Amino acid sequence: MYPFIRMAWQMFKHRNDPRLGFEDVHVSQHYCLPWDLDMWRELNNGRTLTLFDLGRIPLAMRVGLADVLRRKRWGLTMAGATVRYRRRVRAFHKVEMHSRALGHDGRFIYLQQSMWRGGEALNSVVYRSAVTGKNGIVPVAEVLEAMGATGWNPPLPDWVQAWADVEAMRQWPPEDLPRESA
Repeated sequence: MYPFIRMAWQMFKHRNDPRLGFEDVHVSQHYCLPWDLDMWRELNNGRTLTLFDLGRIPLAMRVGLADVLRRKRWGLTMAGATVRYRRRVRAFHKVEMHSRALGHDGRFIYLQQSMWRGGEALNSVVYRSAVTGKNGIVPVAEVLEAMGATGWNPPLPDWVQAWADVEAMRQWPPEDLPRESA
């Protein structure tokens, strides 16, 4: 089940935090709860991605994107992700989540999030996100204009650009995989 109560808490908790610029990092604290675990008693990989919402939505609030989405009746969707898992997160571990925007390519905004414990990185995800309207993806320039942030155009880190280039070569729709014969 989606962590609606935890999301509401994060939105409430960060509602009066100072605004952030696009390059700034939103830092939040979270606990791994028993229902976040898999059968190996560690944070489930899919649940990790869900928990990253708990940092990404408050980040959108703090940079002013959430207000624009509401006003324009736009949505925010994830168009791709690449994840690294490096350390286990166990029940009741407290993690510090870092969330920030890396840049954009005109169509997608790239975000990086990571979980930390005791100064050590546990996992990290890079998302390719898109703002959507009634006619599909809204160009980033239009989103930035609505936010009053037209000057934000940092170059994407080389490794993010390389990932985006590889994703552009990926076949879509995917081919059906051969089926196992009965």
